[in-house]
Amino acid sequence: MPRTGSRTTAAVRISAATALALGTLSLTGCASGTGTRDEGAATLVAQTTNKHSTVPQPSSNRRTARTAVPCTGANTEVTVTEVPRPVHHLLITATNTGTRPCDAYNAPYLRFDDAQAPADTGPDSVPQAVVTLEPGESAYAGVALSEPDGDGEGGRTAHRLGVLFADRAMDGGVGPEAAVELPSGGVHMDGSVRTTYWQRSPQDALIR
Repeated sequence: MPRTGSRTTAAVRISAATALALGTLSLTGCASGTGTRDEGAATLVAQTTNKHSTVPQPSSNRRTARTAVPCTGANTEVTVTEVPRPVHHLLITATNTGTRPCDAYNAPYLRFDDAQAPADTGPDSVPQAVVTLEPGESAYAGVALSEPDGDGEGGRTAHRLGVLFADRAMDGGVGPEAAVELPSGGVHMDGSVRTTYWQRSPQDALIR
């Protein structure tokens, strides 16, 4: 009998201690704003963050938001340089001076002096993709003025050069023609004059 009473007393003490601990935990959670309500808030924040999180998009998607316009004589600065190698070559540089990307399609249409037909285009210079210029970037085109020996037919000296950009369909020009200054005294050219397609680098534009 004494043992039974001792076990009963111990059980009562454990139950009382458990109830006290649970009560204290409940009061603490209410007083500090933690506990179950904290878990609910954390879950809500996590759900909101996941729902509205921003996943970085591919660069091509970001560029789509800023649709490129055709490069023209109005949104570029066009210059020409006579280069030592290859011989009888000019390098045309077109720099995007606008605020939006521009596409340099096909090859430049070149008109020397008052020529009625533009210079031919070298078919072996087609780039892998249309050259798109961000503001401040440049495209390049090489111009072979004559045969390497300089003895081609129809040789003459040209003093003026007009550069016209191709349209998106690449079947005509777009925008105003850019009047370009040629080296002092003009340049010697003949009937074989031809230009490359627009390229990303001067090196690619000057490969004969």
